[in-house]
Amino acid sequence: MMTRRDTLLGAAATALLLSTVPNVAFAAEDEISKLPRQKIELVAPPFVHAHQQATKDGPKVVEFKLVVQEKEVVIDEDGTKFQAMTFNGSMPGPLMVVHEGDYVELTLVNPATNTMPHNIDFHASTGALGGGALTLINPGEQVVLRFKADRAGTFVYHCAPGGNMIPWHVVSGMNGAMMVLPRDGLKDRNGKPLHYDRIYYIGEQDMYVPKDEHGKYKSFASPAESYVDTVEVMRKLIPTHVVFNGKVGALTGKDAMTAKVGETVLIVHSQANRDTRPHIIGGHGDYVWETGKFANPPETNLETWFIRGGSAGAALYTFKQPGVYAYVNHNLIEAVELGATAHFKVDGKWNDDLMKQVSAPGPIPGGPTN
Repeated sequence: MMTRRDTLLGAAATALLLSTVPNVAFAAEDEISKLPRQKIELVAPPFVHAHQQATKDGPKVVEFKLVVQEKEVVIDEDGTKFQAMTFNGSMPGPLMVVHEGDYVELTLVNPATNTMPHNIDFHASTGALGGGALTLINPGEQVVLRFKADRAGTFVYHCAPGGNMIPWHVVSGMNGAMMVLPRDGLKDRNGKPLHYDRIYYIGEQDMYVPKDEHGKYKSFASPAESYVDTVEVMRKLIPTHVVFNGKVGALTGKDAMTAKVGETVLIVHSQANRDTRPHIIGGHGDYVWETGKFANPPETNLETWFIRGGSAGAALYTFKQPGVYAYVNHNLIEAVELGATAHFKVDGKWNDDLMKQVSAPGPIPGGPTN
């Protein structure tokens, strides 16, 4: 059984190996110090903090804070308990939004009440290990990292403390996304501006919960205690749960995402570990950045799109009909059996031209048939 001490010593060794990354001072530091600063209050997904879709302002330093929370959560209607490791307490961690050319300044906090070392790897950043070498901290420590958002798109971030700790921390909940918008906003392939009325962030999570000899899901007192059994399940590559935003049904019923007929919604979808196939049942992807990179022209009118493991994508859709829309991973086994389903509840007036029940269900005319 791996102990906390073993884990911390392993992390310390990793940190020592990574400490050879050079810390070079550039003349540009003085220029960065003169830039305006903006402090962002992050919100839990599926919601996203207030932001401008386009800006005429120059670059700025955007300040974020993530606090690592290790905690037990319930992940399904059966009460299955899961030892989660999270950024700011949510699975996924919050979506962070900046503009291309801005500087991201992140304060990462690992409270003394935690049991594990943690760090952060930003796929949006440029630099070895995505900042992971510079942010590895033990319980009771914090660190500040700054990087320039030098390319537009949607990007995953996740914990990557080294070795086999990396996949375990990721599938235990330590992942999220960043959106770097072009300074002049989103555009179609012809350069026409695109605008969204609402934005939602959906983080898809594959989970690997051990079972006991009777086939019942096991519970553990801490992440460290769950490690050995969890890794055994992980190595079989068969998830026990595939969910949106941390648990089965997290975005359904009273927690469904909302919109109105005529509103355009931007959906940012991330999967830090496995491939997935988002689909709106009864809707479409009007404009889809399947790879999540806004410098590339969006695909249009997609029925289902593909998000590669370790990436985030974005899709715009204007709702045309009211009702409850299921938003699923269109591996329907994972959607129906393992939990990867969300709902959009859309208000508005029904349009018979788009869809109409011509006749209600009733007996077959002419009586029984063979």
